[in-house]
Amino acid sequence: MSRFFKAEISGSDILNSDICLLSLKPHAEYEHPLPGQFYMLQAIGCYDPLLKRPFSIFSIKNNNLSFLFRVRGKATKILSSLKKGEVIDVIGPLGNSYPEPGSDFVAVAGGVGVASLYNLIEKYSCRAHFFYGAKTKDELVLLDKISSLAKELTIVTQDCSCGLEGVVTDACADAICIPDSALNGLPVYACGPNPMLKALHSRLSGKGIKCYVSLEEHMACGVGACLGCVVKGINEYKRVCKEGPVFSMDEIQW
Repeated sequence: MSRFFKAEISGSDILNSDICLLSLKPHAEYEHPLPGQFYMLQAIGCYDPLLKRPFSIFSIKNNNLSFLFRVRGKATKILSSLKKGEVIDVIGPLGNSYPEPGSDFVAVAGGVGVASLYNLIEKYSCRAHFFYGAKTKDELVLLDKISSLAKELTIVTQDCSCGLEGVVTDACADAICIPDSALNGLPVYACGPNPMLKALHSRLSGKGIKCYVSLEEHMACGVGACLGCVVKGINEYKRVCKEGPVFSMDEIQW
């Protein structure tokens, strides 16, 4: 079963001003991804930009693969403008997945980091204590669906336009560190901007909590050959596309 295949656009929706939910129907049998893995996507005949772009798997339903991304560059603009029935080139699934949670778990999403975690809470429905943060409520998407999949949903916005006021890392760490908290000891899964993940590491490091983070880096090949997506680990450099994108938080030098 090849990881190189073609797929047609089966749906494309702009959820707010700049976040797109793109659904693909593969033309051939494909390897089913695990939560946290990613794909490289490119419109057929598109050579500007030349390289494919990486996207976390968002959801799998009715033999369709869905991807959630922010439209902010030439490649994402092209992908978001494709019409139903148009065909694109796909490589995947690639990278490592989130470790399987034993029971309940904590999930922390910052902005479009929700794209990587949605499939995890979808697979393990009603087991996630989900913390979802953004600058403003306008950046939050699919709250009804997330609420139906999560055991508990906590929303945090920096401008207090929805949910708690502040940053999601503080809300999550505060809830975990309350004496006798039901969240204490649960594994934590997180995806978002690197400053958010660094802040989460600062709050949770040394507390005996297993924390897994999905990193976002620019990629050229997606298969570990070009070394374009390396990050500094504790003992050696790590390729996000090959050794990641999911790492134990303590593997990375923040």
